[in-house]
Amino acid sequence: MKLGTPGFVGPRLREAREGRGLTAMSLAELLGITRSAISYYEKGTTSPQPDVMERIATTLNLKPEFFLRPITTTAGNVIFERSMASATKGIRLRARRRHEWVTEIVHFLCQYVLFPQVNFPSIGIGERWRSMHTSEIEEIATDVRRFWNLGDGPISNVTLLLENNGAIVTRTEMGADNLDAFSTWALRDKLPYIVLGTDKGSAVRSRYDVAHELGHLVLHDGVDQARLAHTVDFKLIEDQAHRFAGAFLTPATTFAKDLLIPTLDAFRALKSKWLVSIKMMIHRTHDLGIIHNDQARKMYISYNRRYGAAGIEPMDDRLQPEEPRLLRRAFETIVDGKILERSQIVAELPFNRVDVEDLAGLPYGYLDDESPYVWAINALTPSP
Repeated sequence: MKLGTPGFVGPRLREAREGRGLTAMSLAELLGITRSAISYYEKGTTSPQPDVMERIATTLNLKPEFFLRPITTTAGNVIFERSMASATKGIRLRARRRHEWVTEIVHFLCQYVLFPQVNFPSIGIGERWRSMHTSEIEEIATDVRRFWNLGDGPISNVTLLLENNGAIVTRTEMGADNLDAFSTWALRDKLPYIVLGTDKGSAVRSRYDVAHELGHLVLHDGVDQARLAHTVDFKLIEDQAHRFAGAFLTPATTFAKDLLIPTLDAFRALKSKWLVSIKMMIHRTHDLGIIHNDQARKMYISYNRRYGAAGIEPMDDRLQPEEPRLLRRAFETIVDGKILERSQIVAELPFNRVDVEDLAGLPYGYLDDESPYVWAINALTPSP
């Protein structure tokens, strides 16, 4: 490698570029250099001169040190993405890179705080996921509830439930409303991760996203990443996660008892109890055979007439999305316990302050040296 920036790690540039949603050409234009130069930098053939390195760091809004750290590989991870087919490649890459940044933040935090142990049931589906019947998925959803001692009623906070059982849940802007969430078991730390988008504001739909991703984590550990590129397999995997989410959030027996007559008004009345969308309840009653195909079709038509194509439902403006707490409280513990100063945290992490605050669910400005924020340290409480 020709002398440019000693210690420069080429793949870090690609990671940063994709994390910012930029193509190689668009980054080259912003920097005033050629696309081939970007390619050489990313491959490690050459490294940028100090003035170019400074422009790269400024343009990508990352510290120069970011580009000097060894790459953290996630090779082998199966990443399940909602709306994978419709989201652009750039949007998917951006989301995946930000997930990788979350794993680096978690790795940093684990040096100072003890996270809840992973307490997920081992279902053992493995490679036979293709042959699962819907009745088996219903049973698995019930088994997961039993494993976590949830009973058969509504779950008050799905996000907190998963965090208490060792999952890392984060919210970040995906950059598009056609990528709702994604999940994976990370090879680096063997932790289950769920990344939720903030691009959609509906609290109940976000809860459903969490349950859907839980379905992937529980059901699809035996799926190879390559299968997700096959339309038929991808649809089957998504359908299975949808069925799990419905069964997990609205157990068949108790939900059916609540539903005297399947109408839009009845679903509206149940929304505040079960904390799922009216549209989801239509789908669930159809899954359970409470309404048949023609009834479901007519109900969807009525739904669209009443709530519009966007599906803005009653209570959507009042119900607040569940907010992940685990990473935020880990930072609070470090700061309030005077384990590290805010400036030390910022110095140790290779990301800019705003990225860390966003990915960890911290208020904007929390990691400033002069931050006025003071938080109480409370243990996470389990969801009923």
